[in-house]
Amino acid sequence: MPRIHYQQQLAQLKDKLLAMAALAQQTLDCAMDGYLKADPVLLQHVLENERAINAAERSVDEMAYDLMAMEQPMAVDLRFLLAVIKINGDLERIGDQSVNIAERGRDLLDRPRADLPVNMRQMGELTEKMIRFSLQSLLDGDANMAKSVLTMDDDVDQMNRDVHKAMIAMIQQHPEWTEQALSTIIIARNLERIADHATNIAEDVIFWVRGADVRHQLSVATD
Repeated sequence: MPRIHYQQQLAQLKDKLLAMAALAQQTLDCAMDGYLKADPVLLQHVLENERAINAAERSVDEMAYDLMAMEQPMAVDLRFLLAVIKINGDLERIGDQSVNIAERGRDLLDRPRADLPVNMRQMGELTEKMIRFSLQSLLDGDANMAKSVLTMDDDVDQMNRDVHKAMIAMIQQHPEWTEQALSTIIIARNLERIADHATNIAEDVIFWVRGADVRHQLSVATD
């Protein structure tokens, strides 16, 4: 009976983490939609969600550490709890960076906007796809799906570089659009960081499922 209760607690912890993940994903969606549509209601919703994400992070951490202390898990269960703690932190930072995007969107609400020579919607959609895939891999315990997230990160990195280059050229050619160009650079940088967090989540899923430290392998390969 104690073992059954323990497994139920692990399932409950996973559900809590996934609920927090859904909130973080919704927050990014609102931030990007609010920025692209200049919608103050969506942008305000991002700021409200941040408080809920912070509270959820504390709750998940507390439960995970309690289970580690009381149950002294081994093998796959220990890897799961370690992964939960790390994923929890990445989700909280996704919330923080979504707030950064929303704040830039709010700064631009009362400003005229130029047509940008970059596709910020596409960059946002790819970043959101990375989050969806990493979370689905967590839900299903699917290491192969998690690996697919790692390959998308290079595309987001390239988009970030392209945005930076295009916006610097825009500032040089049209100084009157400097504020919008700088905000676009910052938003792209936050999307790139969110993509990094989605990659971290995918790597932690692989660690949980397969016991493989993907980050260590990648760092060795690039030395």
